[in-house]
Amino acid sequence: MPCLLLTATSGLAAAQTVTPDLFSPTRQSQLVTQDSPLRRTAAGTLDSLNGLKLPDADRDRRSSTSGSTTRIGQIPTYGLPAANGAAVSGYDSLNRKRQKPKYYPGQAKPKPPPGPGSPVPTPPRTATGELRLSIPPSSTANKPPVPAALAGTVVGQPARRRLKLDDDPFGAIGDYAGSFLIKTAVEVMAGYDSNPGRLYSPQGRAVYVVAPEFLAVSDWERHAVVADLRGSFSGYGSGLTPNADGTPLSAPLDVDRPSFTGHIDGRLDVTRDTRLMVQARALISTDNPGSPNVQAGLAKYPLFSTIGGTFGVDQNFNRLQVSAGATVDRTDYQWSKLTDGTRSSNDDRNFTAYGGVGRVSYELNPAVKPFVEMQGDSRVHDLALDRNGFARDSSGGYLKAGTSFEFTRMLFGEISVGYAMRTYADSRLNRLEGLLTTASLTWTATPLTTAKFYSDTQIGETTLPGTSGVLSRTYTFEIDHDFRRWLTAIGKFSYGTLEYQGDNRNDTIYSVSTDLIYKMTRSLWIKGTIRRDWLESNQQGNNSASTVVMLGVRVQN
Repeated sequence: MPCLLLTATSGLAAAQTVTPDLFSPTRQSQLVTQDSPLRRTAAGTLDSLNGLKLPDADRDRRSSTSGSTTRIGQIPTYGLPAANGAAVSGYDSLNRKRQKPKYYPGQAKPKPPPGPGSPVPTPPRTATGELRLSIPPSSTANKPPVPAALAGTVVGQPARRRLKLDDDPFGAIGDYAGSFLIKTAVEVMAGYDSNPGRLYSPQGRAVYVVAPEFLAVSDWERHAVVADLRGSFSGYGSGLTPNADGTPLSAPLDVDRPSFTGHIDGRLDVTRDTRLMVQARALISTDNPGSPNVQAGLAKYPLFSTIGGTFGVDQNFNRLQVSAGATVDRTDYQWSKLTDGTRSSNDDRNFTAYGGVGRVSYELNPAVKPFVEMQGDSRVHDLALDRNGFARDSSGGYLKAGTSFEFTRMLFGEISVGYAMRTYADSRLNRLEGLLTTASLTWTATPLTTAKFYSDTQIGETTLPGTSGVLSRTYTFEIDHDFRRWLTAIGKFSYGTLEYQGDNRNDTIYSVSTDLIYKMTRSLWIKGTIRRDWLESNQQGNNSASTVVMLGVRVQN
């Protein structure tokens, strides 16, 4: 028995090394787990050296064992431990959280590096080496304090709204005169017109245009007044050359043309649903070059003026809106001055129109509002018979139906289709009638590109013998594109038809133009334009074409 005990003891001593963990009261296996509270690792030593903690879930256990002063069971370390001093910059293999520097309020903070491998920017410092504040105290020390109402710190004051972004940063600002916002502008342009008289055999002349504008809008809580006045004068350096064979030109020798159009609109809010509407309008112009109404052998274009007004009422019945108004317009022509020095009367073209207009619309939803509109008038001429012996008094009007819509701000406008008709007192003049189309559409394709479409139909008077009148339709396509907020290009294409019912004459008009606008400031623009016009007629000798090139400035306020 003593021999057996001695053999067993010697074999056990050779197979197992005596360690402090051998006498631990905790039952465990030969391999001690890493989270054992009785075992010290190199992590505890690193924590004590660097003052940092590993991302361990059980921080209480590690803090309790790290405070032990015994050296039994500790793993010896030699030199600097791994990742020593790497918590401030560089790569840390222990994945420890880096300490961020603390800054005082208002102190300038360094910007982060733009990418890997870039040097860390250093914060600005003073001459003594201290961190510099972003705002020097002297820049605000002597300034008066901001009023509490402006700063929004008054108790009970609602939050101040942010200012709306300027949709047109180069638009006219205008000036206030009392409660009216007034905007004025004038365009001065010069260039060359290859055919100012729209002759079959063109004669080119230099041209200049002066176009003033005036806009006044009231700023009232109730009621409203808007005045929009625009004029232009197209002047040429010299007159046209007469025909060598002595035949009169189809255009005046002096082709200078003034033009003015304006209207003043007023609204009186009687109640929330009842409004009185009034409009005063005026038009001063001449016959269009190339029109058959222009007499042969004129020295210059005779002016005509149309002055009138409308008075009506607008009533809302919940979603139903009814509008009605009475209209009166007076048209007067100057006497024509001929090349031989004589004058010719145009009193047979003077007339007064009395009529009315009504419109009923219903708001299906805030975006769609269909309507029906009807208009009628009676035209009474100063002379019972014109220069060719025809009675030009007439009565007529139109009826159309359509809708106005606004699908967000991307697509909005108005479109309608109807029928127009006019009957004359003279039985020799046929009834003037035709399809009526009107439209005004705006489509914002992109924030930089806008497309527009316009369409209109008018019934006009004429002096041609045996011709009732002229039914004119125009269609215009326009595209505006902003290359920059200060550089805009405008492309426009127009197509029109002129039907002279009773004369079997049909004219077709084409026009293509391109404008380039350079907006230097809100008050000064530079504008260039190129336009090509064609007039094609089914009657020989009435075709014409012209090219207009102009460059000028626009001054506005």
